[in-house]
Amino acid sequence: MAIASFVLFLALFLGIGLASAKAARGTKADYYLASRSVGPALTGLSAVATNNSGYMFIGVIGYTYAVGLASVWLMVGWIAGDFLASLLVHRRLRTATARTGEASFGSVIARWTGTDMPVWRRLAAIITVTFLGAYAAAQIAAGGKALQGILGWDQATGAWIVAAMVLSYSIAGGIRASIWTDAAQSLVMIVAMTILVVAGVAAVGGLESTIAAWRAVPDFFDLTPPDLVLPGLPGLALFIIGWLFAGLSVIGQPHIMVRFMALDSPRSMTAARAWYYGFFIAFYALATIAGMLARLLVPQLTDLDPEMALPTMAVQLLPPIMVGVILAGIFAATMSTADSLVLSCSAAITHDLVPGKAERPAALKLATAAVTALALWIALNGTSSVFDLVILSWSMLAVTFGPLLILLAVGRVVSQPRAILMMAAGIGVALLWRQAGLQGAVYEGLPGIVAGLLVGIIGRRSRKIIPMVEPGGV
Repeated sequence: MAIASFVLFLALFLGIGLASAKAARGTKADYYLASRSVGPALTGLSAVATNNSGYMFIGVIGYTYAVGLASVWLMVGWIAGDFLASLLVHRRLRTATARTGEASFGSVIARWTGTDMPVWRRLAAIITVTFLGAYAAAQIAAGGKALQGILGWDQATGAWIVAAMVLSYSIAGGIRASIWTDAAQSLVMIVAMTILVVAGVAAVGGLESTIAAWRAVPDFFDLTPPDLVLPGLPGLALFIIGWLFAGLSVIGQPHIMVRFMALDSPRSMTAARAWYYGFFIAFYALATIAGMLARLLVPQLTDLDPEMALPTMAVQLLPPIMVGVILAGIFAATMSTADSLVLSCSAAITHDLVPGKAERPAALKLATAAVTALALWIALNGTSSVFDLVILSWSMLAVTFGPLLILLAVGRVVSQPRAILMMAAGIGVALLWRQAGLQGAVYEGLPGIVAGLLVGIIGRRSRKIIPMVEPGGV
């Protein structure tokens, strides 16, 4: 029954994705941006499904399993930073997308001021393909872990299934297929997580018994995370600020920002935010509770692989048909992000690395297939933990795009040489921070973003402002 319910949901996702091909217009702008015609509900649900990836089902739950209640500060900092980013950038990015007429995230930024930064754009494309490819591999690996933990299958089987599904509907309908399937996947994800949390609390004996059991685990109910860079409240504040910058880093994630670029109008942004943050807060809270429940119900994973907590708990608690729903939820999370990552990599290749040479639909789909194959190869040949790989990729993209996009969003003009220096400074500082082993105390994107901003601001003589007017007023 578990396999049957799982296959049923996979068929549903595949059918929705393939159906989107009927609305395809055969252009690059439609393949990568759905002709900028996506409504706010679909935009919000798609963005939250893309953000709440296998990282949430596998990585965050594994981290919460190990750390306990203190992991809640990840949620607080991340969502607060994400919201600040939305207020500053999202609407302006949608306006710039229409003004420039570009189809990729990197090209919109490169042409934001009305000129072009071709060298920066190609460097950014190389970084995008490198780290989004690694990010996609992490999602594919997460699907493999879920299948192994629930059905006992080899991880490679799950990886192949995720890659095949993503490739099938991405080639058929491009970003529209990704967005349509994301909406269905976001609903399956939140239902699956709710079922698991309710079952977990019941298995422990109710809410009061659950809280008492958490308190009985040494340091598990402590609100102060371990290994802070500073002791006490200063260290906690720095930890939260670090994760606030992790949330702010959403502006550097092409696979998420492209959803808002595809929105039908800047005026729809408020409604899109309501859908996005409503689902985001609910799902993150449920994931945190699930991770804490797993520590009580499958304590044997402490010395093994905490990232197997959710699938292991599902098998232990639920009847087979519900286990299939949980597995479908995990696969929904991995696929909703993996397809977005693959398409963003494809856009970077066809629109930024070889602009004007890959306009035909066949070339766009070939690039998508190549990126999917690369991500699958990385996943099959070994990755670090899903949590670590996602955070590394997230931070590298954040420091590449974030500082420049912030300055552009507030109306500053940045020259190409300075933009390249900003990118180099951000990446260099973030990598040095990680090399020094400080990323566990403070997210490396914080010093990287700050370094990029300082390079962009210090020594400037001009304060020229970019007019923020969209053609046609839409």
